[in-house]
Amino acid sequence: MQNVVAAFLLALGAWSVEFNEATSRLTMTHAETNVQISGELGFVVDGKDWTVAAPRDAVSHRLALVDPQGEAQGYLVFNADGDRLEVLAYHRTRQFYLGEISFRGDVVFRDDSFPCRTRSQVGERVLPLATGVVDSATNDSLFAREEDLALRFDAANLRLTTKNAATQPDAASSFIDGAQYAVEASGRIHEASEAVFSVAVDKRYYQKRWVPYYKPIDRKRCPSPPTGWMSWNLYFDTAGAEENLAEARVGKEHLQPFGLEFWSIESWQGNSDKLPVSGFYNLNLEVNERQFPKGMKQLADDIRALGFRPGLWTAPFGTGSKEFYEAHKDWFLHDKDGNPMRTWNGVYTIDPSNDEMVAHMRRIHEIASKDWGYEFFKIDGMSGANSGYCAHFFERADVRAAFDNPQVEAPFERCVKALREGIGEDRVFLACQGHFTGPEAAFADAARTGADVVHPNQPVKWENVMRQAGRTLNQVFTNNIVFFSDPDTLLVNEALTLEEARVATTVVSLPGQMMFAGDKLAELPMERMRLLQKTLPVCDVRPNALYPFFGAELPIWNLKVGKDFGAWDVVALFNWSDEEATVGFDFAEIGLDEAPRVAFEFWTETYLGENSKRFETIVPAHGVRLLALHRKTDVPQFLSSDRHVTQGAVDLCDCRFDAETATLAATLRLVAKNKTTARFLVPTGFEFVEATADGENASKVALETALQDVDGGKLLSVGATAPESGDYSIRLKFEKR
Repeated sequence: MQNVVAAFLLALGAWSVEFNEATSRLTMTHAETNVQISGELGFVVDGKDWTVAAPRDAVSHRLALVDPQGEAQGYLVFNADGDRLEVLAYHRTRQFYLGEISFRGDVVFRDDSFPCRTRSQVGERVLPLATGVVDSATNDSLFAREEDLALRFDAANLRLTTKNAATQPDAASSFIDGAQYAVEASGRIHEASEAVFSVAVDKRYYQKRWVPYYKPIDRKRCPSPPTGWMSWNLYFDTAGAEENLAEARVGKEHLQPFGLEFWSIESWQGNSDKLPVSGFYNLNLEVNERQFPKGMKQLADDIRALGFRPGLWTAPFGTGSKEFYEAHKDWFLHDKDGNPMRTWNGVYTIDPSNDEMVAHMRRIHEIASKDWGYEFFKIDGMSGANSGYCAHFFERADVRAAFDNPQVEAPFERCVKALREGIGEDRVFLACQGHFTGPEAAFADAARTGADVVHPNQPVKWENVMRQAGRTLNQVFTNNIVFFSDPDTLLVNEALTLEEARVATTVVSLPGQMMFAGDKLAELPMERMRLLQKTLPVCDVRPNALYPFFGAELPIWNLKVGKDFGAWDVVALFNWSDEEATVGFDFAEIGLDEAPRVAFEFWTETYLGENSKRFETIVPAHGVRLLALHRKTDVPQFLSSDRHVTQGAVDLCDCRFDAETATLAATLRLVAKNKTTARFLVPTGFEFVEATADGENASKVALETALQDVDGGKLLSVGATAPESGDYSIRLKFEKR
């Protein structure tokens, strides 16, 4: 009889593999990153467990698959290719047994990691998003933002599940500190195929593919996506200090209580009241005295006095001022005939290789920041789509030949770096027409990833909303990771139908992008103003598919919401067409099992009932339906809130049912003097008794309730209003019949 080797140890490049036959435990360790995956190997044929055993022959780099009679009938081979480790199960000879190899174990990854998907699939219809600690059956990877590090799994059947968002090792564990996940991977072998599963440590995941200047967001400086208002899309170049402050006073009343932060000034330069931008005096800080008679410092002070942080638009890569050009000719680019080179940014375009020019860019932004007091800078004319924008322009051979120093390295990068240095490390930098492929990722906090949502002196149109959605799909995979995405302003005025305005609101808000309003606020009907309110504050949403979507108008956008008291899905069903349509999804598409779910629709405030496996509904042309989807329980449960498009992710702080007292306790984050209505499903067998406020500020909360008969029980609506913003507790009492 052969001697059985109880331990198995391999060193395969970046990986070490250890197997203990007595416990069936396989441990795979990536030494460089200290990633360790440890769990139990199994092999089943026709419902019978086979043994995974250490080598039974002289081949030391494989394990044996041993049948119940003790015969080795197949093998498990380990192959490493750099940072990827493959586990291959195959037959020993021409066998015809069916078998499933499985691995169930744990991995401890980085504290800032989250589960996600990194492999695109043909025919995808869903944009997956997440907030909080959530899981999805579609996930195949873990990602850590600070290190740009991905851990990617591949198997015929795969499931990653969060065990602890952050865990400490126990005395028996060799794991480092970090977030802990369970991983299950399996595959079948038969006469025509072999089973494979693999794991790969993907260092510099974004940097190698799309973001060469990868740097995670500085959350001390910019903890959340900036929100605000800017004038250009309705006023274009005509808004002066008076118009901006008049709008700000409306914004203070209707949007500031909900979380609007910045008030940003556009087109303030000496001659910037008339397009094109190339004619603006962008480099000498000359102010349009007719529109801004008290100057820009005073305007910043006035904005701050209204409770907003002041912001400023600049376009510093060129100028239309002949006087400034004549005084600094050496700072500008000229063609071979000596003529000034022109771009979108200016009749005269800067020479980025000229040290004096770059120092001047730095200095004027320092003045605007430190002397004038602006805290948010929207700096325009960067990457764009063509050589009208300077990132492209500076790459042209004829332009580089015109540089004062043609050998200068990274001319555009040195400009972006100077802009950051000028505004300072404590200011928010939005790279307008910035892009994740360039140096903006290293220096900016946010980037205008969307095209202009309107054309000059034209109203917003459905086509603009469609383009806003398309740019979001292309680039939202970098949002809240590389920088915050700015899809351009959210316009909800009556140039759009109400359905189209709801689409725009959902497109901007559901993925957690920046929200800058751009409408004339005093002219907005309250129904439209509430659309803006329902986007604030921006929810902390991350992409769950870490790759771009091109050439597709995805009809399903799915936000998974995770709280310590529960989890739910918010699913947007878009109808991009010109005709009414039925739009739906299978549960598997959004990573759910087939347990029954109940749904509530946000925009129409309608309970849609219970289903398993699939939901679908009629969506009007140019419309969206926004479903909150909850696993059905047999007790009263939360369904939705009308406060925010995420339906509870922002404003529901806690919600728990006590079976012993038949009481549901919830904590709502209320906005002063604004009613929030929360909906609850009361299943058959329970009867609602009363709603009361709870806690030290209970006397400040006014509650109103309403009941509606629905399939399977009643819909309970609870409206809550308080005189001051804050967190308020309510108790809903039921009787069990």
